[in-house]
Amino acid sequence: MKENLSNIEKKALRKKTHSLKPVVMIGQHGLTDAVLAEIDVALNAHELIKVRIRGVDKNKRTEQCAQIERQLNAEVLHQIGGITVLYRPEPIPS
Repeated sequence: MKENLSNIEKKALRKKTHSLKPVVMIGQHGLTDAVLAEIDVALNAHELIKVRIRGVDKNKRTEQCAQIERQLNAEVLHQIGGITVLYRPEPIPS
């Protein structure tokens, strides 16, 4: 289950993303199952990633980000232009 981050926590996480490059690109075919799987793998490995979304308008990008949040239990920390920053904390081991 996704926990709500405070604004201070979000700001600290956004600072960490300045030097990151996008690790997943969403292109003309949109948000496919393969792209979702790749985002899931990247979030499992890194917790904090950048995703580049190309070829669609702002409303469609917002819809795609909402779909990623719902399906992968991630949080969109920041979205500017075609770059989206996603965060999902590592699960705590049992």
